[in-house]
Amino acid sequence: MDAKVTMEIESEETDAEEPQDVLLVLAEHQYVLSSEDFSPAEKKEAKGKIMGIIKEAAMAPYYEYVCEAAGWRKDKKLLATMQEKNKETLKTLEAKIADSKKNAGETEVRDAEVALAQHFSKIGDKKVALEKLKEVMDNTVGTGQKIDLSFLIIRMGMAFNDIKLVKEYIDNAKNLVEKGGDWERRNLLKVYEASFLVRIRSFKEAADLFIESVATFTCTAMYPYERLIFYTVVSSIISLDRISLRKKVVRSPEILQVTEDMPKVKQLIQSLHTCKYNELFAVLVDISKMLKRDRYFAPHCGWWLREMRIVAYSQFLRSYRSVTMKSMAETFGVGIGFLDKELSRFISAKRVNCKIDQVNLVIETNRPDAKNAQYNEIVTKGDALLARIQKLAIELT
Repeated sequence: MDAKVTMEIESEETDAEEPQDVLLVLAEHQYVLSSEDFSPAEKKEAKGKIMGIIKEAAMAPYYEYVCEAAGWRKDKKLLATMQEKNKETLKTLEAKIADSKKNAGETEVRDAEVALAQHFSKIGDKKVALEKLKEVMDNTVGTGQKIDLSFLIIRMGMAFNDIKLVKEYIDNAKNLVEKGGDWERRNLLKVYEASFLVRIRSFKEAADLFIESVATFTCTAMYPYERLIFYTVVSSIISLDRISLRKKVVRSPEILQVTEDMPKVKQLIQSLHTCKYNELFAVLVDISKMLKRDRYFAPHCGWWLREMRIVAYSQFLRSYRSVTMKSMAETFGVGIGFLDKELSRFISAKRVNCKIDQVNLVIETNRPDAKNAQYNEIVTKGDALLARIQKLAIELT
């Protein structure tokens, strides 16, 4: 292949990978400052990175925001310098819009207005950025550009933890994609929606979208590919049945390739799949630390660990009609007292199908009968329907 052609191809591949949105980078550093799961040295480093980004981009509004959020004393001289730079940039952009309206076409005017809206986003002025972006979207004709601006607003909402805003523009983007979104934007939307679903703890729906995104991921403005794989594994392992997990995760070539460099994540998958429950419970300690250090999954860490243990207990018990407490405790590498307390809680919540014989310290499984369950459901719904019909008949007479 010609050297020039090779260089052009490499250049196109490089350009295709969009860097992570700066506001999301800052949000992650800010999370380090607020979390108890990071060391003082890590917090100091995060503060330095935040200030470095703010100074480089003259992010005066974001500087005021982070000072208030983190309880920092404002450097008035630095703030004034950045505000002056922002005014100069704003003046240039407004002049560009005026010139485009006078001497250019609608496309150039629209591009200049988008650049102005993006400027406010880049300096972290959420309020003004939203106003300008909404104005542009109202005036923008192209569906593709509207979708791109919706994605920008979604990222802004994620960065500022505005879940209501994220939900609004996820729905907006879905409507736009249905009207005429291309293949790439449809794939990007899956990642944005999956990330939102994680925030609201809808892991099953998130897992399905993450899995669909593994082979087509280009949403590097949100986070890198390695993190998508981690999110896919963590959300799928508590959401999919054993057969689906083996097909979509355990045997996925993309996931297998990336997890070679993520030993703890690989061990999580393999230990559950091969029923090595003592190894599984050991690696859960490491995975929980990883989750606590992630701003998307940290709020759900305790819940996820509980669900993970339910998955493991249920998978183990499916192979037995009865098993001694001692044998099961040894298999999981836990004490009998701990296992008794755990199972009792999950049994009472109807999350694990078994009962405990406290006299003989034996666990007996109760396999749910699908046909009986369907029959009972039909009877229950039928009774409810008859009651409503009788009530309606009385009202009519």
